[in-house]
Amino acid sequence: MSDTERVEKLNKVSDEFGQPFLETAFSKPFSIKELLDGFEEEKEVSVAGRLMTKREHGKSGFAHISDHTAKLQIYAQLNTLGEGFKLYKQLDIGDIIGVKGKLFRTKTGECTVLAQSLKLLAKSLRPLPEKWHGLKDVEVRYRQRYLDLIANQEVKEVFIKRSQITSLIREFFNRLKYVEVETPMLHLIPGGAAGKPFSTHHNATDMDVYLRIAPELHLKRLLVGGLEKVFEINRSFRNEGVSPRHNPEFTMLEAYCAYENFEYMVKICEDLFSYLAKEICGSAVIEYQGQKIDFNPPWQRISFAQLFKKEFGVEATDSQNEMLAKISKKLNLEQGLSRTQILNITEELVEKYYPKEKPAFIVDFFTWTSPLAKRKPNNPELVERFELFMGGLEVANAYSELNDPLEQQQRFKKQLEVEEELPKKIDKDFVLSLEYGMPPAVGLGIGIDRLVMILLNQPSIKDVILFPLLKPLADD
Repeated sequence: MSDTERVEKLNKVSDEFGQPFLETAFSKPFSIKELLDGFEEEKEVSVAGRLMTKREHGKSGFAHISDHTAKLQIYAQLNTLGEGFKLYKQLDIGDIIGVKGKLFRTKTGECTVLAQSLKLLAKSLRPLPEKWHGLKDVEVRYRQRYLDLIANQEVKEVFIKRSQITSLIREFFNRLKYVEVETPMLHLIPGGAAGKPFSTHHNATDMDVYLRIAPELHLKRLLVGGLEKVFEINRSFRNEGVSPRHNPEFTMLEAYCAYENFEYMVKICEDLFSYLAKEICGSAVIEYQGQKIDFNPPWQRISFAQLFKKEFGVEATDSQNEMLAKISKKLNLEQGLSRTQILNITEELVEKYYPKEKPAFIVDFFTWTSPLAKRKPNNPELVERFELFMGGLEVANAYSELNDPLEQQQRFKKQLEVEEELPKKIDKDFVLSLEYGMPPAVGLGIGIDRLVMILLNQPSIKDVILFPLLKPLADD
């Protein structure tokens, strides 16, 4: 329920000054930061924001309001405001107000507005939590992100910078003449990645459909259609667990370029990530959770095949079943391993062995773990692929795209034999598209959420997603 005293104040203010919730607009031509940066003595301004502090001294008082950019001091005086000073005295912390007046500096040099008129635009019917007490529980911060943003300016900065990162990525690919596209979120057959899909039903056509686990197969259809450079910043969904590194709903960048191979995407990653680090952090050397990461190229390369040979004794020439048997025996597992579990083990091994001072490209993946990637011409047991790790996190994945429709059909069939999480269906239309001819190409996928975690030095993926998925409270 709302705070009783505040409701009473709302009723009193409404009777004397009009219902605040009926206000539809208030002139706010500049943000608070813009007013501070362009300060002019005696300049008349119109500003609005949330009341964050308030103190009274008889017939005058000082307050601070804030918007998404900064905070600004307000000086309220009975002689200047007249009846408006009665309204000022009724205000509570959290109320949203509009103020018109003149700028001046106090004796301490603080930029201040001498209020000449004041309006209550929205009444806060609940008291805001104290910054260090009411929002100490991280679970509350995630559940009520709006309070987190009000109380913690540094949290607000994270999400403003996240938006800047996305814009910079878009600008980067636009400069390289990529075409930004949109592909469906509802798929008849989920594909393009390993992962368990969310299923739903479309009533009008009486069809079972899936939320996409990746946009890859639709984007490659566009390569067939003649769009040679495409990218999409997309939402994808995987019906998997929640952890500091995983959220079932996440943001990806996928980019595809015809007539290039995975070495091209190595350079794209080195250029893009070092560019983002310099633009966002001011340096190509950043800190993530106490660890320095140097984004200056070139970056290190680690062989997946050699890593698994060292850890499990597997050979690239072993069959898939032989590899799985050796790995399961070493891990004392009775049941077999899925391709997803193999990739999770890879992440653990990379974190265990590789030096984190530089990003690392993991290369030389086994062909059976990569059903959409092209084989290495001189070693058909391995594919032209990399996974990019930094700070212990897998952030990107790229490979030279398999464009042989006959081999793709066989790979899909093999994948369905071992992949338990995907429906037992082959995307025949994708194979059909390849039969019309897809040029040699390379694709890249980047996990935007994890990238933001690293660039902004955040410990959990929940700290860079505005509204992460959480279980409901018992009384919800």
